[in-house]
Amino acid sequence: MQELHDAPLAPLTTFRLGGPATRLVTAATDAEVIAAVREADATGTPLLVIGGGSNLVIGDKGFDGTALVVATKGFALDGTRLELAAGEVWTDAVARTVEAGLAGVECLAGIPGSAGATPIQNVGAYGQEVASTITEVVAYDRTLGETVTLTAEQCAFSYRHSRFKAEPERYVVLRVRFALEDARGLSGPVRYAETARALGVEPGDRVPLVAARETVLKLRAGKGMVLDPEDHDTWSAGSFFTNPVLGQEEFAAFRARVRRRLGDGVEPPAYPAGEDRTKTSAAWLIDKAGFTKGYGTGPARISTKHTLALTNRGSATTEDLLALAREVVAGVRDAFGITLVNEPVTVGVSL
Repeated sequence: MQELHDAPLAPLTTFRLGGPATRLVTAATDAEVIAAVREADATGTPLLVIGGGSNLVIGDKGFDGTALVVATKGFALDGTRLELAAGEVWTDAVARTVEAGLAGVECLAGIPGSAGATPIQNVGAYGQEVASTITEVVAYDRTLGETVTLTAEQCAFSYRHSRFKAEPERYVVLRVRFALEDARGLSGPVRYAETARALGVEPGDRVPLVAARETVLKLRAGKGMVLDPEDHDTWSAGSFFTNPVLGQEEFAAFRARVRRRLGDGVEPPAYPAGEDRTKTSAAWLIDKAGFTKGYGTGPARISTKHTLALTNRGSATTEDLLALAREVVAGVRDAFGITLVNEPVTVGVSL
C-alpha cells in the first residue's frame, strides 16, 4: 500500500481539476482497501474513494481527509460468468469480453473509469446498461464492518442510480460479477437507433461483436467521449447532466412550454421510461436553451463536439467549471422549467 501526503488529486481525474488531499493511499488488494477504509472509520477521518476519476468534480481546496485510490486487479472468466476487481479499467475489460466472444457490455466500450464504479450509477450508453448483466456486487459495508455480497435485486438499480449511490457513505465496491451471453460472436440486440443507423441494421438486429464495439467507439470519439490527452474536449466527465425523467403532468407542461418557445410544430425528444414516465434529452434541452457546442469564452466551456459535456480547456479551475454548469442549469430552467441534475459526484463543492 502506497501513501502520500498533501498529494495532488487533479491528475487522478479526467477533468484534471481539484486541489490536494491531506493523505493519498493507493490500495492494490481487497485487503488493503478494507484496511484503509477501517482505519479512516476508526479515526473519524473523512474518506474519498477514487477509481478512474472519470466521474469526479473535486473542489479547488482539495479534500481534507484520506483519498483512497482503488488499484486492484482481477479479470476472471468462467464460461459466461465474469468477475472484475473494482480497480480494473472498464474499457479494457469490455475489450476482453468481446475478444472472448461474449455479449452484454459491448456497447459500453470506451466509457472511462473503473469496473467498481459501474454499478454505483448503473453505467449505461447506446442501449445497454450494466444492470442488465450484473448478478452480484461484493462490497465492504462500513455500517456492518464486514464484506457483503449484494444480488442485482438488492442493488436497486434504476436509471443512473443504485443502492450504492443512494447510500454513498456506506459501501465500498470490491468486486462486480456479470452474466454475459455466448451469442457465437454476435452482439446483443442493437437497441439504440443511432447505433443501428451507423451499423446499417434495424433496431433489434444482432451484428458481429467486434463491429458493435468499434462502431460505439467511433460514435463516442466523434462526441469527444473517448479519452485523449491531446483533445481538450475529452478533459471532462463525459455527460455532465442526466437525462430528465418526467411524470405525465410534468411532461405535458414541458411539451407545452417547448411549443410556446420553439413553435407549435416542435416536439421534444421523448422515450418511454417506465409506467407513466417519459425521458427526454438533456443535450437537446441545453442546445435549445442557447448553449451550443463550444459555448463559453473562459477556460471551462461546453465541448465543441457534444453539448452534454462540460470541459476544461487546459487552465480551468473547478470554480470555472461550476460557474458554467450553474449558467447552463439556470438557462435550461428558465427556458423549459426543468432543473438539470449533475451526473458527476461533487467533492467539497456543489451546484
